[in-house]
Parts: sequence; C-alpha cells; structure tokens
Amino acid sequence: MPSDPHADQPARQAGSQSAGQPAEATPEQIAENLRQVRAAIAKAAKLAGRAPEAVTLVAVSKTHDAARVAAALAAGQRIFGENRVQEAQGKFPALKAAHLDLELHLIGPLQTNKAAEAVALFDVIETLDRPKLARVLAKEMVKQARRPACLVQVNTGEEPQKAGISPAEADAFLQLCRGELDLPVVGLMCIPPAEEDPAPHFALLRSLAARHGLAVLSMGMSGDYEIAVELGATHVRVGTAIFGARPKP
Repeated sequence: MPSDPHADQPARQAGSQSAGQPAEATPEQIAENLRQVRAAIAKAAKLAGRAPEAVTLVAVSKTHDAARVAAALAAGQRIFGENRVQEAQGKFPALKAAHLDLELHLIGPLQTNKAAEAVALFDVIETLDRPKLARVLAKEMVKQARRPACLVQVNTGEEPQKAGISPAEADAFLQLCRGELDLPVVGLMCIPPAEEDPAPHFALLRSLAARHGLAVLSMGMSGDYEIAVELGATHVRVGTAIFGARPKP
C-alpha cells in the first residue's frame, strides 16, 4: 500500500521534525497559530492578486485528540482533515453533531474496504486515486444516497511509494470518474516530493485542473502553503503549524 501522503516531510514542513521541535499546542496556542496561518494565507493571496477568502484552510488534526479539535473549533475553524477513517470515527461524530457546519475531509489513503465508512462520515474525499476505488465509491454513494465531494489525487512527482494517479493517466481517469461513474469530482489534490521545489508540481496540478474545468485545487501543507496559494490553491492542508508536533504513539 502507498505510504501515508501526509507523512512528515522534513525538507519543507515548517517548525517541525527538527531540533527544537515544538510540543503539542495548548488551546491558547492553537487559537494564535490559526490567527497566524490565516494572516499568512491572506498575505500570500493578496501578493498573488487573489482574494484571501478564495483560499480555504483545512486544519489537519491527524493524531491530535478531540480536545484540540474543540480548541480549533472555539477559535472559529470549521474545516478539518483526517488521514485515517478509523481515527476520524473515534473523534468526529460527536463533534459534527455539536457543530453542524463542521466539514470533514479525508486526506489520507483510502482502502476499498473502508469506502462505505468513508462515504458515511466524510464530507470530502481528497484521495481518489485508482479505478477500483472509484468504482467502489460510486456504488457506495448510490447505496447510501450520500455523495461527498471528491478530489483526484495526482502523484505529480511519480513517486512509487506515494499514492495518486500519474499525470499521464489523469485525463483518462478523470473521464472514467466523471463520465461512466458519475462521481462528484470537483478538483485535484497533490503532495510534491519533499526534496523538490513544490512550485512546478503546483503549476502542473493547476494546468491539469484548468484543462478539465475543475475549480478546486488542494495543494500546500505547513511548509509550503504560501507558495501554493500564490500558484492558485483553493485549499491548503495545515497541521503542524496549527496543532504543534504530533503526539508520539
């Protein structure tokens, strides 16, 4: 199975995985971190001639407990990303019941045997990346009469250990998903190789999305989200810069 697409990427992930690694943030720090990240997004958007409100912040709460998600909710954050279905099931049903405007994104690899649970819980599935998964999701959406929005994950660096459809196969895969399977595909997602300049990867994703008339571009994480915003990201996925270091197992 491909590696977790949101595994730590030391080359770019700001404020993490190095000497002086920050501790998991307190509720007060989470509120301040959110303020700083939102300000940085707004600044990057303005520099690119974009409206700050055109960029959605997805707070990646992977491995952080419900109390820290609640702290982010108290600070006004409503959109969260989780990597694993099982972990999200343990945190978010009660939070979603208490906050009806909470939106939950799946941003980690999805196994077909978890597709039914993913369709039931998540509002957006950002990691649609292969025909078998697409067919299972299409059946589950019909069965459950629930259609979470989908993003196709593109492996822009063509890394064998990473999930995502290759750029060369993306056109045909998008035609399958949007045509034959009638999946609600609204955009694309990518995670550039950690050791490379992310800008060409973001530009490639933007070009592919434009070719297919897709409005959503989920790209950029804690270490490169400002670059992503400048290159057209509509969604950035930020974890460490908000919640601090991930708790050790």
